Amino acid sequence: MKPCSGQTADSLRIGGLQPMTTLDYPDHLSCVLFCQGCAWQCRYCHNPELIAPRGDAPHSWRSVLDFLQQRQGLLDAVVFSGGEATLQPGLPQAMQAVRALGFKVALHSAGIKPAALARVLPWCDWVGFDVKGLQEQVELITGTPRSGQANWQSLQLLHASGVDYECRTTVHWQLFDCDALLRLAHRLAGQGVRRFAVQLARPARMLDPSLGPSITPPEAASLWPQLHALFERFELRQA
Repeated sequence: MKPCSGQTADSLRIGGLQPMTTLDYPDHLSCVLFCQGCAWQCRYCHNPELIAPRGDAPHSWRSVLDFLQQRQGLLDAVVFSGGEATLQPGLPQAMQAVRALGFKVALHSAGIKPAALARVLPWCDWVGFDVKGLQEQVELITGTPRSGQANWQSLQLLHASGVDYECRTTVHWQLFDCDALLRLAHRLAGQGVRRFAVQLARPARMLDPSLGPSITPPEAASLWPQLHALFERFELRQA
């Protein structure tokens, strides 16, 4: 892989840092960098402060490097999350700098711009990919025209890249029902997805205040075993 040029990691806008997690990159002890800015406004988003291109109290890249240098030998990986990290031009350089320190690189992305995702995949060891729903459902969730096409095109790019990944879908039961979730799971399995996680939307801090509590319907009890049977690895999580 040739290094990317024309941008620097110093331009990376970081709205938050989680110093340690075992959840955001399965089977790895990681930290998470929450990159500022997102082009979609998912109605159940519980990090609305990360949507704007610039936040109130960003972390500098220098301070992040200082933190990572103190964690060498302690952490396995760095997760670039968001917001939508791939929208930042300096992301490839930041990933290269993380690799140079001896960490693995993970990415959380919804593939908002397929070309932007393709640009950073060569530097990723693993991707947690947010499938918003069936392609025809996605605009209802993101509020953005043609977001379904971008979401699914990016998934195809990721699958073809050979980078290890899992798909995850956040479910608010006012935006999903069990039948739609099962149809989504069958489509993912049919496209070769082996690992899938359903993330139940958090009851508070959602971007769209018109969404009420997400109450899991009783019929979901029979849905989870069906999803387990479809995938090599299936998990039910809190978003």
